[in-house]
Amino acid sequence: MGLSGSETHQQSQRLREGIRFTQPMLRVENDRDHMTKILQTPPERLANVPGFPYRAHDRADLPGYAGLSMAYVDEGPATAPVFLCLHGQPTWGYLYRRMIPHFLATGGRVVAPDFFGFGRSDKPAEDAVYTFDFHRNSLIAFVRALDLKDVTLVVQDWGGLLGLTLPMEMPERFSRLIVMNTALPTGEVPLPKGFLDWRAFSNSQPDMAIGRLMARACPHLTAAEAAAYDAPYPDASYKAGVRRFPNLVPEFPDSDGAAIERAARDFWRNTWTGRSVMAIGMADPVLGAPVMRALQRDIRDCPPPLEFAEAGHFVQEWGDAVAPAALAVLGG
Repeated sequence: MGLSGSETHQQSQRLREGIRFTQPMLRVENDRDHMTKILQTPPERLANVPGFPYRAHDRADLPGYAGLSMAYVDEGPATAPVFLCLHGQPTWGYLYRRMIPHFLATGGRVVAPDFFGFGRSDKPAEDAVYTFDFHRNSLIAFVRALDLKDVTLVVQDWGGLLGLTLPMEMPERFSRLIVMNTALPTGEVPLPKGFLDWRAFSNSQPDMAIGRLMARACPHLTAAEAAAYDAPYPDASYKAGVRRFPNLVPEFPDSDGAAIERAARDFWRNTWTGRSVMAIGMADPVLGAPVMRALQRDIRDCPPPLEFAEAGHFVQEWGDAVAPAALAVLGG
């Protein structure tokens, strides 16, 4: 007799709890003698977030990430073309809930992972665990583990800083791009003041009130939707990944990740042959029109961007307008 979806989830949960009991620590990168705790959000905190009926799949076997489980949405036919949706900081896959139905309506498959430290994925407790390579390599391992092909890469914020570096590693897997407010920081030009201000604010908020921030940035959110962005984090100890991201943006030519970002820029300029569409949230004070238009010039054959006057940094929260428009440019 087969297991129901609920029973399968419960079995997966029991397995993960067993992993926590036998392997609750993670070795910190570049420090062989130092271990950190792995935190897991109690599932009841995430069970009833509004507008997000998608079951969390778990991948606990990513090479190089023993003891860590990455959660992800996986909806649609297993053999269909894939929309790989990558979130940023301080959000999680919930950010894509307004876009997922439109992608599924094309007959596609939607895969939306939560980065380690975010959403329904495991959360190493120590800030030092989270590095540029820690995140990027986990995504490379994830794409290969799921053997994703014919991928439309959908990115925003850190989803772009990391996601835009993936196709050059495995160009045969990627066919299209939907790119929203993000950047390729190569360390060759100063970071914009808007970002420096955001980094300073983030660093002053070790227990950032994420839901409140999202409600300010996206005034149309209901109170329950804003609370869904707080749900993965019972307290500040769960927010190490959130705290770290602004400090991982490559600022100088020799910063961690800067050389990878430069290689990615060159790939998008010179090698990319897929179809692309850019959507700009014009009300974004950090990664808005000036940054995005510069990025558009770095993406080979990217058409003029779609502009959404009311949308801010978290463009996906206007996804019911953005997704159909982007799909129309791509041809569905």
